[in-house]
Order: sequence, then structure tokens, then C-alpha cells
Amino acid sequence: MGEFTIKMPDVGEGVAEAELVEWMVKIGDHVREDMMVAAVMTDKATVEIPTPVSGTVLWLGGDVGDTIAVKAPLIRIATDSAGDEPAAPETSDIPTPPPQESTTAEPPRMPAKAPPAAPATPPARQPSPEFDKPLAAPSVRLLARENGIDLRLLRGTGPAGRILREDVEQYLARGADPAPAVSGLAKKTSREEIKLTGLRRRIAEKMVVSTSRIPHITYVEEVDVTALEELRTKMNAERRPDQPKLTLLPFLMRAMVKAVVEQPDVNATFDDDAGMLTRFGAVHIGIATQTAAGLAVPVVKHAEARGIWDCATEMNRLAEATRAGTATRDELTGSTITISSLGALGGIVSTPVINHPEVAIVGVNKIAVRPIWDGTQFVPRKMMNLSSSFDHRIVDGWNAATFVQRLRVLMETPALIFIEG
Repeated sequence: MGEFTIKMPDVGEGVAEAELVEWMVKIGDHVREDMMVAAVMTDKATVEIPTPVSGTVLWLGGDVGDTIAVKAPLIRIATDSAGDEPAAPETSDIPTPPPQESTTAEPPRMPAKAPPAAPATPPARQPSPEFDKPLAAPSVRLLARENGIDLRLLRGTGPAGRILREDVEQYLARGADPAPAVSGLAKKTSREEIKLTGLRRRIAEKMVVSTSRIPHITYVEEVDVTALEELRTKMNAERRPDQPKLTLLPFLMRAMVKAVVEQPDVNATFDDDAGMLTRFGAVHIGIATQTAAGLAVPVVKHAEARGIWDCATEMNRLAEATRAGTATRDELTGSTITISSLGALGGIVSTPVINHPEVAIVGVNKIAVRPIWDGTQFVPRKMMNLSSSFDHRIVDGWNAATFVQRLRVLMETPALIFIEG
């Protein structure tokens, strides 16, 4: 029996350290060769680290949330004596595949073997005695918690018995009873402290940078989208089978393309250390997207070269990839201006935070039917507020208002969106 040390692998070119986001084992656990033992994150890439040997975990090199340097010891294992000694030296860097760009901290899904036919009610199973914490990605654990499922009752179909999202969904589909509701009134004295790690910590750091370094000015304007909604409904009714269903956002994206021509300072980034404003001819629109792990911003590149249907297709593709955790780093970076929309939850007014180092963000609030005076009577109109924030160091109030008013005119007269030039 020997001792084997796994070092933090090189998870990407130029990366000197990575954040530890999950331990899949604990001291004293027995591990099998190729079992995943830890997950680390750098930027938005999450990489799972396997063990090349079987044995017993002796030591862990940090706590979740710690930053570990590349080449630093990560885990030590007492190797089994039955032919499991590694052929390489007993201190090894684990080669890792190219990192999967992810915003949900969930690894690429492996094809699962078809599970055997299940009875109407899932069979009862005792929690696994080998591991108190089953192997599963953070997003899978979140899904299980939200549905009151003990992962120890599931059999994973992934590598090394790893529990996949499909395993949880199949368990639910078979009719697993949800966690029983507690009736009656009672005092609650529980307290839970949750350390921010992974994507959630990066979101927190990003917000601190944006709000501490950018003096925001927010401008709110109401927009009559009655005509736009009529056009959108008609276009959806006549769309081809290969075309996506249109939402309001592709129309807003095209309106933004036109509006930034007149106000080029809003389609820009600002390096406050160098005092340098960079204007862009290309309009790369970030779309704030909610995922199971937190907020991410996939980017529709070159919106100026895309029509309505192309904008919608690319936006839908990026949103699906982001929520599935398969979006690449290139698809999640490079925006020059951002849209923030909560859809039906958009409220009346919001104060969106600028996506640093950009200088503008357009916030979309919900559509509501309101009585509007037309000069002789009140008529029902579909109204929506745009709540937009600007970097006041770069964009003056007059310029911000001019930009938003141009958006309003384009959206209230949607035919103008389709006029070239």
C-alpha cells in the first residue's frame, strides 16, 4: 500500500489558480479509479477531477470556496494493494480534458443506459452506506432539494454511479412522493449560513465592481407597444416551421441597432484605469439569462447584421446552451451593450446594473393594458416601461434620454425597424 497525491491540474492556458466548488468525497471514503473526486471553476469553466487510482482518502487540500494554485496538492489517497498502484510516480498531475464552458456548474451529460422498467411507485432503498454524499453536480443537487428528494435513494446512471439530472427527472416522473408538508403554525428557529462559491461568488464580485466603479443614472420611459404586439402576433401566426416564435426582444434588439448609430457612446466599453472609451461598430448584445446556478449573459454577436428572425434564432440557441451549461467562453463574453428582461415578472420599474465595462443596459418591464387618453377619450393600450441605466461618466442625461426616446419611437412605429438606412 502506498500514498498517491493528486495535484491541481492546469485547467486552462494562462490560468494560475482555480476555485474549489465541490468535494465529491470526504476523508475516509473509498474511491475507485476514474471516480470524480472534486470540481473546480475558473472564470465560467467548471472542470471535474478524477482519481487515477483506487484507495482511501487521507487528506483534502482545502474547503469549498478556497482558491487552489495549479500544481498544488489537492488530495492524498492511500492506494489499494490489490494491483491498484499507479505505474507513474506517486505524485501526479491529472490530465484533464478541455474544460466545458458552463454557467450552471453541470458537466456535459453522458448518454445514460436505458433504465429498467420501473414500477408505478419507486422501490424503497436504504441510503448508500459507502458515501454519505452521492456523486452529483451542484445543479442536480439543487433540483433534488427543490423537489424534496434524498439523492441517496437514487441509483446514478452516470460514470462511477454519478447521479445525473435525468435520474432525478425519471424518479419524479415515476411518481415519487414529494416531501410531506408540515401543517400548523410553529416558530422557526433554524439558521443557515451559505458560503458563496462558484458562479454565485463571481456574480457577487461582478456586481460589486459594477456598482462601486460605475456612477449609474437610470432613465425610465413608457412605451406603447400595441402596434408592435399586433405585428408580432401576425408574424408568429405566419411563421415557417423552422422559424422560432418571436418575443418582444428581437424587435428591441433591432431597435437598439438603429438607435446606437445616433448615440455611439452607449455602444461602448470604458476602461476607467486607462481613461479610455472604446466605441464599437459591431453591436454585440448581451442577454441577461437566469440559470439554475445564477445569472449569465450570453452574447448575440453582430446584431447589426441580423434580421428579426435571425436575432430570435440566435438568442434562443444561446439561452438553451447557457441553461444547459454548454455555452462556450466566446458565447459568454464580448458584449458591447446588454438587455435585462424579467419577462412577465418585469414589474413596473427596475434599476438594472450595468455589465462592466459596458456603459449602458436596457431594462424591459412587463406589458400591461392601461387606459390612455387620446385627446377625446380613454382607450385601452398595451404599455411597457423601459428602465435603462447608463454610466454617467460617459453618457449625459440628455444623451441617455435621446437614446431611449429613439427606442420608444421605433417600437411604437415598428415599421421603422424594418426600414434600412
